[in-house]
Amino acid sequence: MKKTISANIAGVLFQIDEDAYIKLEEYFYRIESGFQNKSEGKEIVNDLESRMAELLQERIGRQSQIVTMDDVNWAIAKLGRPEDLGANPSASSGNYESKYSYSSHRLYRDPDNKVLAGVCSGIGAYFDIDPVIIRVIFVLMMFIGFGPLLYIILWIAIPNAYTAEQKREMHGRSSYI
Repeated sequence: MKKTISANIAGVLFQIDEDAYIKLEEYFYRIESGFQNKSEGKEIVNDLESRMAELLQERIGRQSQIVTMDDVNWAIAKLGRPEDLGANPSASSGNYESKYSYSSHRLYRDPDNKVLAGVCSGIGAYFDIDPVIIRVIFVLMMFIGFGPLLYIILWIAIPNAYTAEQKREMHGRSSYI
């Protein structure tokens, strides 16, 4: 299950997947920071935001669809990267990565790649190991006797990764750009 966000882009309301929203937010942050020192910067940002809304409307059509990461990538490819548009990100005082970076790698259960509860896939994601290897280790521990008990304890102790932010944190990534 993915979380969706209602977002207003140039006066048009969109339903956007959380990961697509984060990418769009970073895209516009980079554009705004790149044009902040130019006299016509605000007007350029507003024009780009309007064009982004037009492209997304064109992409999803008239039915009530949710904007996905593919839609955002398509619109950004059409519109261009901030550097291609003349934005000078080095002129910005802030840094988007520092605003959204994670200080630690967190252990979560992985609901997208689970067999029973996602414990093994979460441990695999945390250590960047194939979850099948972790599952084999747990099966071997079942023969020793403490595998099922350890699995149940971890099931209770490790939280589930529900949001896109938690899933990125589980894999040790800070953003989708």
